[in-house]
Amino acid sequence: MATNKRGNVWLGAAGLVVNSKGQWLVVKKRYGGLHGKWSLPAGFVDGTETIGQAALREVKEETGIDCELIGMIGFRSGVIQEKVSDNMAIFLLKAQNEEQPITAQLSELYSADWLLPAELSNDAEASVMLREMASCVLEEGLKPIEDVDPGKIFGYSDYKLFFKKE
Repeated sequence: MATNKRGNVWLGAAGLVVNSKGQWLVVKKRYGGLHGKWSLPAGFVDGTETIGQAALREVKEETGIDCELIGMIGFRSGVIQEKVSDNMAIFLLKAQNEEQPITAQLSELYSADWLLPAELSNDAEASVMLREMASCVLEEGLKPIEDVDPGKIFGYSDYKLFFKKE
């Protein structure tokens, strides 16, 4: 476990891309605890990006699909071996072009595909998180509130809030 590279608090981002047929864009990982499992395209947030930008980047890197961010739909948090806080924000994304071909990042993945949530809900090769997500309502999420100015004191170059507005 490479705790020294990222410290003992990890922040990841994942993208759930849903097409007009209701299918989810999922990837089958070649490594780690998700080896051989269907999961969402995901990865760690870089220091130069927001968590939403990280989700968009990871989907693009892992599947070749260009997306736009719709909203935040979930957050996963856990502690690994009582040593590492492992956290991930999950975003609802929309493909800019549903006809764009999937190009799986074969150095990290076995494959990438569009699958229905019903297919994933009982698939032993689906991650626990995907199986749980298949029974949730995920169509809306928390829309980003943009153009908020927190003031110059913090020096933010990008700033977004995720709350439900009336």
